[in-house]
Amino acid sequence: MKTIHDKPSHAHPVRRELWLYIYKRLGRDWKAALLAMGLLAITSATQPLLAIIMKPLLDEGFTGDKPSYIWSIPLAVVGIMLVRSVCSFFGSYLMSWVANNMLLGLRRDMFERLLGMSDAQFRAAEHGRLLNRFTVDAGRVSYSAADVLQTTVRETLTVLALLAVLLYMSWQLTLIVLIMLPMSVLTARYFIRRLRRINRDTINMNAELTRVVSEGIAGQRVIKLFDGSAKERERFAYVNARLRRFAMRAASADSALSPISQFFVALSVAAVVSVALYQANHEGLTVGSFAAFMAALGQIFDPLKRLTNIAGPTQRMLVSAESVFDLIREPVEHETGQREITERLQGHIAFRGIHHRFADTAHNTLDNINLTVHAGHTVALVGRSGSGKTTLVNMLPRFVEPTAGAITLDGVDIREFRLRALRSQLSLVSQDVVLFEGTIAENVAYGVSAQVSEQRIHDALAAASLLEFVQTLPQGIHTQVGANASFLSGGQRQRLAIARALIKDAPILILDEATSALDNESERQVQQSLEHLMAGRTTLVIAHRLSTVQKADRILVLDHGRIVEEGTHVDLLAQNGLYAKLYHLQFEESHTPSPES
Repeated sequence: MKTIHDKPSHAHPVRRELWLYIYKRLGRDWKAALLAMGLLAITSATQPLLAIIMKPLLDEGFTGDKPSYIWSIPLAVVGIMLVRSVCSFFGSYLMSWVANNMLLGLRRDMFERLLGMSDAQFRAAEHGRLLNRFTVDAGRVSYSAADVLQTTVRETLTVLALLAVLLYMSWQLTLIVLIMLPMSVLTARYFIRRLRRINRDTINMNAELTRVVSEGIAGQRVIKLFDGSAKERERFAYVNARLRRFAMRAASADSALSPISQFFVALSVAAVVSVALYQANHEGLTVGSFAAFMAALGQIFDPLKRLTNIAGPTQRMLVSAESVFDLIREPVEHETGQREITERLQGHIAFRGIHHRFADTAHNTLDNINLTVHAGHTVALVGRSGSGKTTLVNMLPRFVEPTAGAITLDGVDIREFRLRALRSQLSLVSQDVVLFEGTIAENVAYGVSAQVSEQRIHDALAAASLLEFVQTLPQGIHTQVGANASFLSGGQRQRLAIARALIKDAPILILDEATSALDNESERQVQQSLEHLMAGRTTLVIAHRLSTVQKADRILVLDHGRIVEEGTHVDLLAQNGLYAKLYHLQFEESHTPSPES
């Protein structure tokens, strides 16, 4: 999966593009954002008033010339602080509301694009990186974008307002401050670039950490049985140490910004004090004017520091934005057809001149496959691993596209159908049963739950030979399956998938190694359920165990991407070819006595 940072030569245009994306997103709630900016502007504009009060207070207040200052100046201070507090609270609250709305939209769009990605994209994607985009990157983009905008607007306006006061009090002293500021900015740019590189490395390593931990959770039994704990600890320690190293590099760069900025500030203050003392002795600079100037100058350092400190969060935000918007802009499955399916198809399938080659491979996966499957018939595909069986079947729902050739369904090229319409005519039962969080009933009626009665669910479970077991559960079909239905055996999970296929009632059925992971007793029970499911349907069976395909109308033997044998079980045994060799090899393995016997 290509990402924006794969193109370093266009870094500046890409950065502008990222900023545009980010603030287009924030702009969807522009009214709330604008109101927040207005409130924050009031907060900034009122801050210099506290410095301005110092001049009349010192020059006239302590002399007794203005008795009203005894109550008016304290009242002004309280009023200013009250206005600032109210505006600051509501401004910050509104920006948080905008940020959370942005996060809501980002995650919605990311998940929408995730569901629309092609099968090939999922195979190529790093799952840890995908999860990281939802859990870390999206939140960082939304909250940092709002925070950066809020900080930039508020602190920039505060600095400008304070600069106006400084210029009013003494333009000569202000000139000294303005000369020192660019030096601080130029120094900060070096650290900002360094932070950008470090943050990109950190995000990539976070994804690696997610992957290592996910594999550790999923493979805990294999790790224990094959004594892989030391290896996994080593992998985790490496990633963990790299993350720490990146974090310390970021911390050193981030921490260096403030001391360097403060050094330039100290130089400014020293120069200002020196010039102010000279003016006081020779040009009549009043104590009140100097105090007001120093109060304004003292207040300007904090907003400048906050503006400098947003460099780190800004770079982390931009790197996360690259990751998030890369996913949002991922191409979805190519919708080539506009044809809908208004009634149930018969299920007549034809593969014509099918060739296929995966990218970056030297040989074809499939080579000139021609195959017709009549409606209601069962065709089994057998052969060695890597012979192209799964690739061929995955072309029917268009998970894989042929390099050349065409596939027709009831005489219509499947590329003319809309993807959703095409897939509505297909059901799948595979060795890797996927169950979702929810009840047994919700999993059986997955995708069509609004149209399914409890009686139909019971009937489907009964046909899959699972109803008797489900009725023994405390809540029956309303029992929660939990995390991947770990309380169900392999055979029960397979029969639950069969019940799901029965509820869908599609005319075409794909069985992909549906019994390969089961013991003999479970296989027998599942096979009975499958025979019920296959009745009256066009069925494509991918099988490793040849004992499960003996009743198929036709068996195709694939080898190196070609159909090398074809016929019934009896015919193929009589030919004494590859099928017979595979069959006898499996028969001998299943009847080989154990060493203890």
